[in-house]
Amino acid sequence: QVQLVESGGGLVQAGGSLRLSCAASGRAFSNYAMGWFRQAPGKEREFVAAISWSTSNTLYADSVKGRFTISRDNTKNTLYLQMISLKPEDTAVYYCSTATRIWTMPTMSRADYGYWGQGTQVTVSS
Repeated sequence: QVQLVESGGGLVQAGGSLRLSCAASGRAFSNYAMGWFRQAPGKEREFVAAISWSTSNTLYADSVKGRFTISRDNTKNTLYLQMISLKPEDTAVYYCSTATRIWTMPTMSRADYGYWGQGTQVTVSS
């Protein structure tokens, strides 16, 4: 059974930083692309960032490019999202997810991701 557990969310002022973590278990973590998505109240869940199984390829939503950095440590089965220069519009529940197919490039499509964590709340005050 795949399990993803996010942590690191919290309340931060605009311009601040946070680092999210996602601990994975239950499958060969290092063989799958991973992604971060977020969902604000009343909005659809949207893509934030993704990283390939090998870490050599990353993908970002335009809204976070230059401010967020996705990374992974395959020896620890952990995915990270470093967020700087946070804005109030970054407020959302952040979810990590794994790709459904092995050894694929990262994508922005939710349809390519199959397992989800419970989410961690990020709140950015103005």
